Amino acid sequence: MRAADCLPVLLVGDGVIGAAHSGRKGMYVGIVPATVDAMRKLGASRITAVLGPYACGKCYEVPAEMRAEVTAQVPASYSETSWGTPAIDVAAGVRAQLADLDVEVIDATACTIESGSLYSYRREGPESGRMAGLIKLAAR
Repeated sequence: MRAADCLPVLLVGDGVIGAAHSGRKGMYVGIVPATVDAMRKLGASRITAVLGPYACGKCYEVPAEMRAEVTAQVPASYSETSWGTPAIDVAAGVRAQLADLDVEVIDATACTIESGSLYSYRREGPESGRMAGLIKLAAR
């Protein structure tokens, strides 16, 4: 999967893998819980998720109405920027969704906006690059 500010989530469990590109909209509609559900239907009981770099809740500014709508669905995503305006923390919301599903989380997050070594659409605009997240089942 590719991402620049959205949260990449790679999942593994019992010989089943999954990948979810979870930005604000994906978190809101439950893309990660849907991926976990699909993995469980394929036989994965113990699942681990790795969360990658994303635009953090201290930098991901949104209109107050958007924050209210999103946090009504995913309360843990409520945030405020470091300069005091409404924000959403996608990783906090996804962590809460994963906790509700009893999924172990490995946090490899970093803020794409704050770190010059990561790509950020919000910081760099349309010409920004993308980071890639890869997951593969090993041969048995």
